[in-house]
Amino acid sequence: MFITLKEITIQNEGFTLTNQRAVFWKKEKALILSDLHIGKTAHFRKNGIAVANHIMKSDLQRLSALIEYFQPEKFIVVGDLLHAGDNSDVDEFCQWRNQYPDLQFYLIEGNHDRISEALEKKLCLDFKASLLELGMFTFIHDFDKERSGFQITGHIHPGVVLNSAVKRIRLPCFAISENQLLLPAFSEFTGLDTKNLPKNSRFFVFTDAEIYEV
Repeated sequence: MFITLKEITIQNEGFTLTNQRAVFWKKEKALILSDLHIGKTAHFRKNGIAVANHIMKSDLQRLSALIEYFQPEKFIVVGDLLHAGDNSDVDEFCQWRNQYPDLQFYLIEGNHDRISEALEKKLCLDFKASLLELGMFTFIHDFDKERSGFQITGHIHPGVVLNSAVKRIRLPCFAISENQLLLPAFSEFTGLDTKNLPKNSRFFVFTDAEIYEV
């Protein structure tokens, strides 16, 4: 796995975008991502749809590589940590989580995060709420038009379409507007929304080897 970086400034704060679907906030030493959808593969298998388990394993391997690279103190998931409650994939995630006992784990609840008190304890969360205000930023799963200030969000699974002479290519991206940083889905087992993106945004697309603004 190759980690490529793109340094940006938001509200006079330094952030590092990566081609591995996550962003690092230097001041807070926070690794930030959204939409892991842990349990999605197990949910599909339970319903008779053959989906390989290596998809989630690959997501967790990428996450471990990012933790080793940035050495964060905080791990912030901006919604949809889970996909369909508790299942065998969640057990595997909890085993992975136990490798990092000193990492502060923040979950901003998304529409898929149906978490009981027992499951919350199992996940070893340090923080769980519908939003998190940290410094000048509000972390919330879906953009709230009624709120002021700068929001860091997920939910949309943003992507853009690039046209070449041969074909149209769909790539995941980060989208940055004057009041929002929209994160890509961290899990590769998700679709892309290329239409419902913030207006007047800068788009940073990425591949396995690079990240660049379009």
